[in-house]
Amino acid sequence: MKKYILSTACYLIALLAFTGCKKDKDFKEVIVTEVTTLYSPDDGRNLVLQPTSATVYFEWEKSIAQDNGVVYYDVLFDKENGDFSKPIYVVAADNKGISTGASITHKVLNKIGGLAGIASAEEGILKWTVVASRGLTKTMSKQTRKINVTRLSGIDPPVSLYLTGEGTEAGTDLSKALTVKGLDGGYEFEIYTKLQVGKTYKFIDSKTNVSRTFSVDAGNATFKENGNGATVAKDGVYKISLDFTAGSITFKEVTKLDFFMCSPQQRVALTYQSKGKWKANAVKPVYNGDDRYFFWITIGGSEQKVGSANKDNQAPADLKPSPFYYLVFNPTDKNQWDYSFKFPNKTDVSFNITVDFGSELASYTHLIEKL
Repeated sequence: MKKYILSTACYLIALLAFTGCKKDKDFKEVIVTEVTTLYSPDDGRNLVLQPTSATVYFEWEKSIAQDNGVVYYDVLFDKENGDFSKPIYVVAADNKGISTGASITHKVLNKIGGLAGIASAEEGILKWTVVASRGLTKTMSKQTRKINVTRLSGIDPPVSLYLTGEGTEAGTDLSKALTVKGLDGGYEFEIYTKLQVGKTYKFIDSKTNVSRTFSVDAGNATFKENGNGATVAKDGVYKISLDFTAGSITFKEVTKLDFFMCSPQQRVALTYQSKGKWKANAVKPVYNGDDRYFFWITIGGSEQKVGSANKDNQAPADLKPSPFYYLVFNPTDKNQWDYSFKFPNKTDVSFNITVDFGSELASYTHLIEKL
């Protein structure tokens, strides 16, 4: 009996293995037609790039998959004489890659121009085409076009940016330099941090092998690529924003951050800790029949709401960090209720509340911890 059971088991394993192999052999790649027409921008278009949110729309003819399934598209860029075997930059089409067009910002095109070897404020040519794909099958269009771009006169940004110096929270130890958060497009960076009056600080491109250093000019409005360093006139916690397209920088002092219960409009001040983090300990919320809350931040002398990305929310399952706890700045909304969060349960206990604008985070967030 045992022999029979073992023999049957072995037969089933062999059959499954054979069936699996057969399925693998029967698998076929889906053929995708090439994009035969590029619609816009016009071939040879002259484009003077602007340091704004302006975009250029790249559009092409639809490709067809053999199984009539969804086709994905990428816009490939190369140098004027490139053949796209190693494109210098790739941009996915709009709508998560399935549109027959892509809106590409001037700032991204400026970055591509730099990768193509075009100097700041200089004119040069970029070549582009489109690849259609379905699964592993990729079909490159035989059609190509060129655009003649004049790059921005700003400073070419580094891949990464860090803050260091005796006036910073991390001191002069390069290995502890503070990451400055890079924003979409690669030209803008920001950090929430504390600076000390009269002590120097500067921005660098690496924590181990510094090749570029950036220093703020007198007046605290612009910066240059040099190692001079700079100082602030007042101790404070600042939001520092750098824009390499214009070589500009802004400092906005954060003077207050409050936890706010929507009803009965209870406010509790959070205290700055370090590295973009604020905290209030042993907070006992007053619910008054409602459990909605958000934060008020006073930055650059102006108070604005910091709350949810959603106008309305349901209470989460627990207090652990999750997308529910992501923070969004809303400088115009002053409504007492909208874009608020909800406690997962109304309990007569206290909480530690932490707000984290740390530069190493993909999204700013907050944490509610029950005591």
